[in-house]
Amino acid sequence: MTLRHLTVFLCVCDAGNMTVAAEKLHVAQPSVSQTIAELENHYSIKLFERLGKKLFITAAGRKLITYARHIVNLSKEAEDAMRDIGSNAVIRLGASVTVGTCILNDIISEFSGYNPHVRIIATVNNTKVIEEMILLDQLDIGLVEGKIHSQAIMCKPFMDDELVLVCSYSNQLAKSGKIKPAAIHAASFIIREEGSGTRELFEEVMAKHGVPWKIYGVYNNAEAIKNAVAAGHALSVMSRLTVDQEVNRHELAVVDIAGLDFKRQFTIIHHKNKFISSALDNFIKLCMELSFNHKRKI
Repeated sequence: MTLRHLTVFLCVCDAGNMTVAAEKLHVAQPSVSQTIAELENHYSIKLFERLGKKLFITAAGRKLITYARHIVNLSKEAEDAMRDIGSNAVIRLGASVTVGTCILNDIISEFSGYNPHVRIIATVNNTKVIEEMILLDQLDIGLVEGKIHSQAIMCKPFMDDELVLVCSYSNQLAKSGKIKPAAIHAASFIIREEGSGTRELFEEVMAKHGVPWKIYGVYNNAEAIKNAVAAGHALSVMSRLTVDQEVNRHELAVVDIAGLDFKRQFTIIHHKNKFISSALDNFIKLCMELSFNHKRKI
C-alpha cells in the first residue's frame, strides 16, 4: 500500500466514478481499477460495491476515507512545511461572505506588510463551503461567521459581531426606535443562501422566539441585499459592520428589536490535524491582535 493507492482511492470516492477519477488523475481508467483492486487485496476487503454501472462505497471504504485523507494530508503538509522553511510560503485562506466583505482585505494587507515573502490565495464563500474545503484540505485556514459542525475542525473566536434588522430609511419602522417582535410578524425578508452563517443564526433566533416571517428573496451577495432593502422591497438582518456606510448616508436604517439577540463571533478555523507552519502561526496571531484593537475602538 502506497501513498499513490490512497490518493487514487480518495479521488474515486470524491468523483463517485472511476472514469471521472481517471480523467482527474490524467491516467487510463484500467489503471485506476487496478489500483483499487490492489488496495482491496491488500486489506482483504471490498471498498466499493459495483451494481450495474454505478459505484457505491462500502462501510469499510467509508472508514478508510478518514485515515486515507489524514495520511495524504500529512504528506502534503510535510511538503508545505519544507517549502515554508524557504521563501515560498503560501497560505490558502478561506473567508465567509461577511468576513470577506468587511475585514478580509484589511487583514491581508496588514499581514502582507509584515510577511512580504508569504503569498495568500484567498477564497470567499459561505461558511458551509469553507468548512467543506477545510475538511478536503483545499484550504489551510478559514475565517468564518457561522457555526462549524465538524468535530475534525478546531475553532477559535477572534472578533465579536452582531446582526441587526435593517430597512429602508423611508420605512415606517425606521422612525419607531426600538420595536417589539410583533412589529415584524409575518414580514418579508431577504435572506442569504443555504450554508450561510448569517442565515443560520437568523433562522435560529426567529424560531426560538416564535416570530413568523416570509421569504422575499434569497441572495448570496451583501451588496445586492442592501440595494434591495434600500429600495424598500423587504427587510433583512445583516452584520452591523456591512451597513455602517449606508446608515450614515441615510439609505438604510437599523431597527432594534426588544428581546431578540443576534450576537455572534467570527472564528478562525483549521483542521485539528493541520500542521501550523510559522506563516500560519503568524497569521493567526495577527488576527487575534486585530481583534483586540477592534474591541478597544468599540
